[in-house]
Amino acid sequence: MRNKDEYIFECEGIYKAFGGTQALADVQLHVKKGEVIALLGENGAGKSTLMKAVIGLHQPDAGTMTFEGKPYSAKGPVDAMKAGISMIHQELNPEPYLTIAESIFLNREDVHGGIFLDKKKQNQRAQEILDQFGFGYPATTVMGKLSLAQMQMVEIIKAVSCDARMIIMDEPTSSLDSEETEHLFATIRDLKSKGVAIIYISHRMDEIFEICDSVAVFRDGTYVGARSMEGVTRDELISMMVGRQVKNVFPKTDCEIGDVVFKVEGLTGKGFEDISFEVRAGEILGLTGLVGSGRSETMRAIFGLDPLEKGKMWLNGEEITIKNPRDAIKKGVCMVNEDRKNYGLCLFRSIRENISLPNLPAKQPGLLLNQSREKKECAEYAKLLTVKAGSIEHNAFSLSGGNQQKVVIAKWIMAGPKVLILDEPTRGVDVGAKSEIHTLMCQFAAKGMAVIMISSELPEVMGMSDRILVYHEGKLNGEVSREEVLSGAATQEVILAKEFGGK
Repeated sequence: MRNKDEYIFECEGIYKAFGGTQALADVQLHVKKGEVIALLGENGAGKSTLMKAVIGLHQPDAGTMTFEGKPYSAKGPVDAMKAGISMIHQELNPEPYLTIAESIFLNREDVHGGIFLDKKKQNQRAQEILDQFGFGYPATTVMGKLSLAQMQMVEIIKAVSCDARMIIMDEPTSSLDSEETEHLFATIRDLKSKGVAIIYISHRMDEIFEICDSVAVFRDGTYVGARSMEGVTRDELISMMVGRQVKNVFPKTDCEIGDVVFKVEGLTGKGFEDISFEVRAGEILGLTGLVGSGRSETMRAIFGLDPLEKGKMWLNGEEITIKNPRDAIKKGVCMVNEDRKNYGLCLFRSIRENISLPNLPAKQPGLLLNQSREKKECAEYAKLLTVKAGSIEHNAFSLSGGNQQKVVIAKWIMAGPKVLILDEPTRGVDVGAKSEIHTLMCQFAAKGMAVIMISSELPEVMGMSDRILVYHEGKLNGEVSREEVLSGAATQEVILAKEFGGK
């Protein structure tokens, strides 16, 4: 029998439908005081939908919720925050023109006599909070100047700073490096010791086992069950999540490595210096390093998003110049950007339009668009990537984060690139889809494509790469072969040491 007094939050019989789609059906959840409980499930399982219902972004069609022993409901995030519940969202929506201090205290500003904003006091309070977290930017810094990882840290700081008794964290480490993740975990342990409950949504199993006390599993909008982390295995959780066994999350197949497809020498730009490497047909080249080490910055410059100061590039032995993404796509270089919302999708366009947009010149020559052909081809690629949607005419905005990522990957797969750059390709993607994406990467490599993968997850880099290049402070700090990984000569600790500058 459950002791009601030990639970800070409970919900029973929650239903939520969007049109003809039943997102939640008879869902329950029970969270103890001072507990870190993981929510696991594939994309579309209902985890984020339930959490948005908790903070008032969605109103349940049926069901009850209690918080701290009293009936609970919220009309919006401000209501939830006043009640003592805050949420860190997977999809960040920062106001780029607000300062960090203004973002942290949004809707709870310091005012004189309830009228005038006390900006000096607010900035001072924000700076004290930032210093406690070791965040190395002034509180007056404009949010638009921060990287995605830094914005993520501000959201975490904001949620913790409001003295919430329950904090929902939706993929909080998706943009953080290992050092920042450890800082977050230390904060979570401190909050737990103070009796704060944490609901932790993540697809990263290693994190679940490291930081969580229990786990609740969802599948297809229903509640499957809850387990203590003591004694539960990874395979058991995956089986509960997907209703089947996923035997290999990193299904790397050995492909025949061919000639050099892409080569760079002495690339220098903002955030990186004197970068030289080559990648061959059939090869998956992994790039790893701490956030800000220059991995993504190098690839952005190669794809034409940022300018190159100097350096040369060759594609199939011919020297090339890329001034913008249009040049890159024409030459056969495509990139899945880590920030899908700002650089990967037109959120209020359909799935079909997002997949076909960069492919129209090649797939639809002439003045008239063959709509039936477009729909057929886009539907095939959406199916290949298992995009969960009622129709390819649905807006990308309506999809979960993981399904949005699949749409981004689908459009570049349709382009048939010679070089495919994948920056955090499985960020926010569930374990089943992650395995599918990894399988596709191997299939493309087997067809002679050169694949470059950036990932903050060392198991992913080590599991999928034929070679690994390690970045440290804008420069390459070593190379690791697949043979070294398989033999045990290159462990996670060895690679992590290189990320921190060791030799």
